[in-house]
Amino acid sequence: MIFKVEGSRIRTALLAFALVGTASATFLPVTAAQAQTRTLPDFTDLVDQVGPSVVNIRTVEKVAQRGSSPEMDEEMQEFFRRFFGQPMPGVPRQGPRQNRPQQPQEEERPRGVGSGFILTPDGYVMTNAHVVEDASEVLVTLTDKREFKAKLIGADKRTDVAVVKIEATGLPAVKIGDIGKLRVGEWVMAIGSPFGLENTVTAGIVSAKQRDTGDYLPFIQTDVAINPGNSGGPLINMRGEVVGINSQIYSRSGGFMGISFSIPIDEAIRVSEQLRTNGRVSRGRIGVQIDQVTKDVAESIGLGKAQGALVRSVEAGSPGEKGGVEPGDIITKFDGKAIEKPSDLPRLVGNTKPGTKSTLTVFRRGQSREITVVIAEIEPDKPAKRASNDREEPTPKATASAAAKSLGLAVTDLNDAQKKELKLKGGVKVETATEGAARAGLREGDVILAVANTEVANLKEFDSAINKADKSKAVSVLFRRGEWAQYALIRPAR
Repeated sequence: MIFKVEGSRIRTALLAFALVGTASATFLPVTAAQAQTRTLPDFTDLVDQVGPSVVNIRTVEKVAQRGSSPEMDEEMQEFFRRFFGQPMPGVPRQGPRQNRPQQPQEEERPRGVGSGFILTPDGYVMTNAHVVEDASEVLVTLTDKREFKAKLIGADKRTDVAVVKIEATGLPAVKIGDIGKLRVGEWVMAIGSPFGLENTVTAGIVSAKQRDTGDYLPFIQTDVAINPGNSGGPLINMRGEVVGINSQIYSRSGGFMGISFSIPIDEAIRVSEQLRTNGRVSRGRIGVQIDQVTKDVAESIGLGKAQGALVRSVEAGSPGEKGGVEPGDIITKFDGKAIEKPSDLPRLVGNTKPGTKSTLTVFRRGQSREITVVIAEIEPDKPAKRASNDREEPTPKATASAAAKSLGLAVTDLNDAQKKELKLKGGVKVETATEGAARAGLREGDVILAVANTEVANLKEFDSAINKADKSKAVSVLFRRGEWAQYALIRPAR
């Protein structure tokens, strides 16, 4: 059978043939996934459900009133009397200077606009810490246009989470979602007040999870349109649950450019509970400075996978030092939880209650071992101390053995004063670094602690470790520079 179809009627003919062509034709069922691709999500019910729980937040700050001094006012008034024959316009006549009040005056000025959402029916509202920072007054407006003066319960700058309280009851609280069920590619919606435009709804998808931007928390990345004023508003999944707080945007212009970041709601709730209970957040610390473990270093020291956090320094008297953590250790687990990247460690430690006994799994000199530390409470960072050379002792002559020369090094033993000052039992001090060592980043004054996963306490052990190292591969060197420890890979001269 031949069908002759002209022009735009070809699609209709083909469809008819597909439906009635033969008696043996079979019909394939449409799967849920296929059906979903044919329709776009409808957010109208979500807006009706969650919209009343989203609030607009305005802040006010008190600033000193700008104005000229009394002396300047008198001079200006005299100027007007002399040249215009009348007082200065808009300035009331005043009595003698000594009788005038000279108290400094303050005026309230709008500081900013943000968003928030109702946590509990009795008036607790969550927003961003930067929305209410330095505000003398916080005003919360509901969707029914009721306005309340809010009390700041607490704010945490590290996570950018704040909780305020308004005196109201029976409020529509949000539902909290399970962040573990949130999937990349999932549709999400935001409600907020971008540029002061209240109850603005935008939507998009989850672009990534656990996005590390250098902050204390791993963010949810989305392509939902977020602009100034959206801060503090909720990120909502298709079940009407809050999964994040809209907090940051990536922008070169100050406006939305396709990338926005939200605080995971589970982390925000954990912070908010402490703020509501204590007005502040208590975090754990172990007193170590950490860095990234590169792939080359991981392979050269036998760690294999580039994971964990490299300990660059250990604070004196800290839980880490008391527990036995050393510079150069690589922390691979905290209480059994794997440390995939350096930022994982402060998050896990920070969420641990001070006073808790925790176990660190560290990789040291080619072997893993467990260390127990008692978590302390976090405090302002202390500046790292640097090694001082004020007290000089006679230093042995630099040695450049054949082994050391192959790496471009000349080294000496540490004297007793240097060991005491650096709190080291041994090591060798770099006097000159050339060729391979210089290219690897070593320089005069560095102290080498280990070579090819072998601890070196003196020149003899240093030469022995180099001679035993595989000459066909880069040699890993653990060294200290002041209070900082790090690895370098030196490629021997051919």
